[in-house]
Amino acid sequence: MNHTKDTIINLPNLVSLIRILMAPILFYFAFTKQPNWYIGVIVFAVFTDVLDGFLARMLNQITTMGSRLDSWGDFIIYSTMAICAWVLWPDIIMREQFYFMIIVLSFTLPVLVGIIKFRTVISYHTWSVKLAVAVTIVSYILLFTEILTWPFRIATLFCLYAAIEEIAITLLIQHKMTDIRTIWQALSYNKKANNSMIR
Repeated sequence: MNHTKDTIINLPNLVSLIRILMAPILFYFAFTKQPNWYIGVIVFAVFTDVLDGFLARMLNQITTMGSRLDSWGDFIIYSTMAICAWVLWPDIIMREQFYFMIIVLSFTLPVLVGIIKFRTVISYHTWSVKLAVAVTIVSYILLFTEILTWPFRIATLFCLYAAIEEIAITLLIQHKMTDIRTIWQALSYNKKANNSMIR
């Protein structure tokens, strides 16, 4: 994906920053036991996640900085959601602990592998992660509002596949890159890099 000049201050980056600032608000509503407000802030945070990417494309303000800020925002919010869920609904977490741990590991292990290899948070924004996030957010809300349980369990499969793909991409590519949508794209980059070395 083409990136414009790496400006720090632009509208998409501001939206990503707002998402990061939602984390302490989520903690506040979790620790003060206000689940309805907590769910409302989650919905708003997810909206900003969709909005920053839309604005970046519409305004032609896709930057490496923006991509990394978006990834940091995602990692912070999803980590916060895991902790807050334990604070607000410990009984549900204990009941669904196997699936909960798979989802948590699926979001954290690819980041840890990326940090070990590249000393930074990865920013691939794969299609599988986007799908896994969408499914997980919906199932998270359904689970903790006690409407449906089974979608959360199905979400673990989407998360597991997305995690395996991101780890595979990190192991395949030789240097840090952003916006790699699929493992096939990573294989293509790797093949081109190998061909260049042969020449």
